[in-house]
Amino acid sequence: KRGAPNVFVMGDMPFLSYQVDEASAVTNAGRFMTEGNADAVKLEVDRNYLDRFAAICNAGVASVAHLGSKPQQAKQAGGYTSAGRNADAAQIIVEDAIAFEQAGASMLLLEAVPEEVSSAVVSATTIPVIGCGAGTDCHGQVVVLQDLAGLTKWQPAFAKPTSNLGIELGNVAKNWMENVHSSSLGTHPYKMRDGESQRFTS
Repeated sequence: KRGAPNVFVMGDMPFLSYQVDEASAVTNAGRFMTEGNADAVKLEVDRNYLDRFAAICNAGVASVAHLGSKPQQAKQAGGYTSAGRNADAAQIIVEDAIAFEQAGASMLLLEAVPEEVSSAVVSATTIPVIGCGAGTDCHGQVVVLQDLAGLTKWQPAFAKPTSNLGIELGNVAKNWMENVHSSSLGTHPYKMRDGESQRFTS
């Protein structure tokens, strides 16, 4: 927050910072607010965490329910996957969205779901819905900057690079290394004052 005082900062609660029990979940969410100066926290959830999420909201912490694909659970799922691609799974996401709004969510984030799911969630709820690979019906969009900049080896299908910054930065480092190895660093900018070099070396 200190580096971005005029923007809304959402703290992404790490794995196991809220899964263990309700007390630690509320405490850790509170630390994001008091120590990190966050404006809100985000939790990757389903209805198994509804009571815990509500407890965080009841403690006065603005909270965002992250639904759909959940990156923190990618290993459990065998890798990063999309969500809500059949009617039953889609309905669960919509029902989760309604439940978390009722539990006190200030905002929803939908990740890697079909557009029909996003549209249904937007229609069924009254709070902002942010999409991350969820189509254009959401109220806003978020992606990882490093993916867009081409700094990562792999990007999700919805965040194709718009730049080759990773390659460019690699070339910068390579060119610098070559200059170092060949002692081609250009004219050195710092010279001793007139007569001082002779005094120093004599």
